[in-house]
Amino acid sequence: MIVTLTPNPAIDRTLAVPALVRGEVLRAAAPMVEASGKGVNVAKALLVNGHAAKAVLPADDLLLELLRAAGVPCEVARIGGAVRTNVSLLEPDGTVTKVNEPGPPLSSEDRRRLLAMTLAAGGSVIAASGSLPPGLPADFYAELVERSDGPVAVDTSGLALKAVIGARPWLIKPNLDELAELVGQRPQTLADVVAAAQALRSKGPQAVLVSLGGDGAVLVDGTGARHGEAVVDRPRNTVGAGDALLAGFLAGGLTEALAYAAAAVRHVGTHAPAVTPADRAAVRVHQDIDGGRRVE
Repeated sequence: MIVTLTPNPAIDRTLAVPALVRGEVLRAAAPMVEASGKGVNVAKALLVNGHAAKAVLPADDLLLELLRAAGVPCEVARIGGAVRTNVSLLEPDGTVTKVNEPGPPLSSEDRRRLLAMTLAAGGSVIAASGSLPPGLPADFYAELVERSDGPVAVDTSGLALKAVIGARPWLIKPNLDELAELVGQRPQTLADVVAAAQALRSKGPQAVLVSLGGDGAVLVDGTGARHGEAVVDRPRNTVGAGDALLAGFLAGGLTEALAYAAAAVRHVGTHAPAVTPADRAAVRVHQDIDGGRRVE
């Protein structure tokens, strides 16, 4: 079983709009309300594809109700304040504008409970994901890695990502912007991405999985470097694709990661659907990387 930790979960509202026009009154259609947050999304993607998962997170009554309705097994640290709400505005061409709230502050007792619940949840792997809410220190994930007896995958950004590098996590999953922030310059080609990931791996993580959006993903681990991609003709919503990528990697490696991501971007909501044979057929993993290929 894979245990996910989401210290800053959210309630996601996705609204379809004909066009995003600044300063205008917009008429939204097809509203969707879902339990979310990066680790929650990872757990949901695993569960819908038949893998055992459990989510650990702070929650209020509404979020807990949404988790139960979605059939997500969870361990919850109840909080007094309201969980944040994130709003995604989805245009017909697949462009998504997202507005994220910061989240309610957590106390030192909340920190202790979340760490203890995660370590006691019995997972073969822990996936710790997302931003840290006010009140949690930047080394929160690093402490989790140091206290865990098993592998920990971390998907976060900013100071929390920098702090976890030296704790030697099993895996980190930066996107291109996060990778650029870590190494001090933006990679321009796949060769640059591989070099940057190798530099990070030398500082602690056993593996680095870099999500590149439409350019796929690069994995650097003890066996070398691989690049893969999945061609999706009509992406509907890219929100949550990185979480699906991580879920697929935990379920079955790089090929499965890209299939999960392909399924996610075909779907309107923020939760990943079941992977289809067409999603897997769209995946190409290259053992010989085209180092000169530019990335965006």
